[in-house]
Amino acid sequence: MGYQLLTTVILVLHFGFLAYLAVGGFLAWRWPRTIWLHLLAAGWGVLVVAANLTCPLTAAEHWARRRSGQVGFDEGFVDRYLADVIYPEQYAWLARLVLALVVAVSWVGVLRAARRRHPRSSLRWRSSH
Repeated sequence: MGYQLLTTVILVLHFGFLAYLAVGGFLAWRWPRTIWLHLLAAGWGVLVVAANLTCPLTAAEHWARRRSGQVGFDEGFVDRYLADVIYPEQYAWLARLVLALVVAVSWVGVLRAARRRHPRSSLRWRSSH
């Protein structure tokens, strides 16, 4: 029972991370200091995809499943729970592109909000004479 609960907790954390990856930049519109956390999350997401890394949460899920007597999966979290569920697997590239565009739009919004909060002061050149 304990490892099954742990598996569920890991799955919730993984879904939460992916949701934050998608909308964290928009949260930074309201809470600007959180942009650094979102930059780290996005960087990690890009690294996992680009380098074909196994996410530690995926490894932890597989470990907890095996400890609970279940069979671990050979596929990653996204392949198991999102591909062919949220989008057709052959359009994974499009899903990644849409996610990247959503993140880019959110970051543009963060920059615009920051400029509104802290407009650049206009420098006035004065003669020292």
